[in-house]
Amino acid sequence: MLTKAQKLRAKRKAQLGRPRKANAERFACGKIKPEWSKQESEKEAMAVALAARKRMHGLETRGALAGYTLGRLFLDGRITEQQREAGDDYAAAMVRYYHLTGIPFPSVRAQQIGHVRGHASEPSEARAVKAKSAAERMMRLEGLLLGCEGGRQVKATVFNVCVMDYEGLRMMPEAQLDWLKRGLNALLFEKGLREYGKKDISFTPQ
Repeated sequence: MLTKAQKLRAKRKAQLGRPRKANAERFACGKIKPEWSKQESEKEAMAVALAARKRMHGLETRGALAGYTLGRLFLDGRITEQQREAGDDYAAAMVRYYHLTGIPFPSVRAQQIGHVRGHASEPSEARAVKAKSAAERMMRLEGLLLGCEGGRQVKATVFNVCVMDYEGLRMMPEAQLDWLKRGLNALLFEKGLREYGKKDISFTPQ
């Protein structure tokens, strides 16, 4: 019969190290295969991220829409799919402007719509043309938002949601949500005109 000290030593020995991973793919020597380990690490990381998303935002979806404020507003039913697409289009235009002009992105915690980095001190002519085009589009969109009723509030709300990705704005009051919708509707109208203008409209004589 084991003494109390022997039982305690056996218990401590059993608790040493992490538990052996069940169902792991192993080599003959018992070592876990790297491919299996990598897949499991990715699954564990995804599980942690989804658990945090559910805890913080009450969302269980794996989709990309749950990963940023504008997408969560859409999933909550507070904006339409067309409004979300217009907001995404605006955010992409702003990121393109920052990227091509070399201006630092306004927030390091904003959603990663694209890689933001500067350019050489002497940009090529082609890049300069692209930067000018991006700047003109940015100013056109800002003018569009400022032209709405309550323009300054509309512009600030759309920018803070779509570009800065402030998560607290998911719970914005109805008055502020009206500013957001007003701006997104204006952007949606501009987006529709731009896409319509790209179509090759031709008339075939009868």
